Amino acid sequence: MTQNEKILATFETRVRQLILRFQELKQENLELYSEVEKNEQDIKSLRAKLEQAGQDYNALKMAKMLEITDGDLQGAKDRLARLIREVNKCIAVLSGER
Repeated sequence: MTQNEKILATFETRVRQLILRFQELKQENLELYSEVEKNEQDIKSLRAKLEQAGQDYNALKMAKMLEITDGDLQGAKDRLARLIREVNKCIAVLSGER
């Protein structure tokens, strides 16, 4: 083999190695893009779940506030009924004195 043939063979070998490396990197790039897309879908799904959880939390918070308000309302009704009975007793006592 002449010197030029050796250089040409070495060059050809290097080019083939570069082509193989390029194909490997191209495949790796495709896999990484696929993984990024999957991660973006996961993020989108998790954001939707977070939004739903926030809405559920707000609904539960509102229901709890209404529950407390209903309890306070019942307590207020009981206090008002007690006051009305006391006022009626006072009126009856005052009516009896006249």
